Amino acid sequence: MKIYFLPVLSVTVGFLTSAGMSVVAADAPENRTLGFVVQGWMPSVYETKFIDECPAGLNISNDEIWWRTLSKAERSEKTQDGLITTLDRWFLAKSRGPKGEDVCINPEVIKDDPPLLTVEGATSFGVNLDGNTDGSATPKTCTHENFISPVGVPGVDNQLYRLIGCIYGFRDQGVIEINANEMRRTSGLAMILIEVTDVDDAKNDDDVTVTFYRSIDQFPLDSSGQVIPHSSYRVDYKGGGPRYGDSLKGSIVDGVLQAGSGDVRLPYYGNYNYMHPVIRDMQIKLEIADDGTNSQGTVAGYYDLEQYLYLTGGLGPVISTGNFSCPAFFDAAKRMADGYPDPDTGECTHISSAFEINAFAAFVVHPDQSSNMETAER
Repeated sequence: MKIYFLPVLSVTVGFLTSAGMSVVAADAPENRTLGFVVQGWMPSVYETKFIDECPAGLNISNDEIWWRTLSKAERSEKTQDGLITTLDRWFLAKSRGPKGEDVCINPEVIKDDPPLLTVEGATSFGVNLDGNTDGSATPKTCTHENFISPVGVPGVDNQLYRLIGCIYGFRDQGVIEINANEMRRTSGLAMILIEVTDVDDAKNDDDVTVTFYRSIDQFPLDSSGQVIPHSSYRVDYKGGGPRYGDSLKGSIVDGVLQAGSGDVRLPYYGNYNYMHPVIRDMQIKLEIADDGTNSQGTVAGYYDLEQYLYLTGGLGPVISTGNFSCPAFFDAAKRMADGYPDPDTGECTHISSAFEINAFAAFVVHPDQSSNMETAER
């Protein structure tokens, strides 16, 4: 396996060590740095050929629930006998509260029937986040049913998959996450940088630090529209320090980076939503390609449920082809939450999750601290 190290750029713009903001010498034997920019971020959804994990099938859409409530005459009028597309009537479909409320922004104003169809299979991607294999409650979790990994490892915690796995828009080639990834790719907003410091040996090192930043630069693309690896990305700084910058301790074993667990705040943009979610007890595993140009792996942890519901409730027209009901989704999400109980209500506030990511090798560029440089807000 061949892994490329980031070179020092200059004294003006250099790579800084975690120990004291000193510029790394070009021939330094230690504290070398690896960098990556995340290009794809998708929820880990285990799918079988005949959708056995969803024995009742996939969920019907918000649009279908709406038109089922109409009389034949109303349905004909409001859809012009089907000539008005699902996308063009999405505003009507979501404004079906008792007083015309938007049921995606106000999902508690009605209760949908049927309820959301959720995963009933026993297999899932993900990791054991709470340390037990029976799904029993712990000081930081609620009782839930565990999964078994595809290779037979028990105790997998991934309630997010149980929630979204029977929704067409979240499955393989589903529009929701593909659209979010493409929006980040073309806008340059909320791009995640991963910097690995204190690297003594790129193949085996038992003590490295993994830090997450936000880039203020877009992906440079080649003539075919593909991301160019080993490009430079400036870190988003505000007030003399990085706007993001949470770190995890980790190691590299046979060229595979693993780090965690800890709480990490990340930037997010997709489907016209901006967020700053915190993933608690986050773990990351990243396998670097032999040529060092790209990497792929998984991120797992407890996702803030309020933030996730804000994201799904604000999907807008994308929900037209996402095929789920906002009120039913909201109700099921509350039941599926399994992390960090509220001390007053006992209800869990986070949901266990796993995501598949891919990233390209990158030069992570920090501004020169002596110039007190401050990057522009986006």
